Parts: sequence; C-alpha cells; structure tokens
Amino acid sequence: MTELTKIIIQLVTAFLGSGGFSMLFGLRRRYLVLASMGGMLGWVIYLAVNAWLHSGFLSCLVAAAFGLVYAEVLARRLKTPATLFVIPAIVPLVPGGTLYYAMSYAVRGELDAAREYGLETLEYALAIAAGISFVVALRELQMKKQ
Repeated sequence: MTELTKIIIQLVTAFLGSGGFSMLFGLRRRYLVLASMGGMLGWVIYLAVNAWLHSGFLSCLVAAAFGLVYAEVLARRLKTPATLFVIPAIVPLVPGGTLYYAMSYAVRGELDAAREYGLETLEYALAIAAGISFVVALRELQMKKQ
C-alpha cells in the first residue's frame, strides 16, 4: 500500500468517525457534513505538522487549536454553539489506541509497557487540552482589547 493510499484511508476514516460520533449524539443533519469536515481537516493538520516537526504532542496541539478555530468560525456564521463542531473536530485526535494498550498491558501485569503507553496517552490528552486552552486564551485577550 502506498503512502498516499494510507493518507487517503486515514482522512476518510477521520471524516466517517467524526460523522458517526456526531450522529450518535444527535447532531442535526444539516450540520453533519461540516462537523465531519472538521474532524478530517483536523487530521490533515495533524499529519502535516507531524510530517514537518515529527512531534506527536505539537501535532496534536496544533490540530486541536485548529479544531476550535474551525468550530468558532462555523458557530459565528451559522449562529450555533461551537460545541456542535469542536467535539467532532477533536474526535480523531483522541488517543483511544494508546489508552487501550496501556490498559491491556496493565491488566496483563506488564507495567513497563503500560507505563509507556499511559504516558503517551497523557501526552496526547494534554496536547488536546493545551491546544484548546491556547485558542480560548487568545480569544479572551482579543475580546479584552476591544
């Protein structure tokens, strides 16, 4: 499988995953494609930054920040809460795989491997929180200036 094929599969999966998550929580049909696009575009940002900087933490941070900016722009244009778009935009970034492996190794008693995956999970979770916090802080600073 070529690298381009892998990337296309990842983007389609991010789109469908974000869309499925949105449907699961009852997002209105008219917002479904936009919410799914947020997840896919966030994953594009993640892949691009990771290819450039080779840092999972920074890639996730920038992609999460992008997800919030994307959600805020759509919220203002569509006069809806940003939460409708930010959560699906961040879903592909959630470290489910590393959390699964951390728990699996912990249950099996392989604590070194569990610790390694647990720290990686924590790193991604902190990156998501930091990316969102960064954008919120910038927005608050901008609003105080006005």
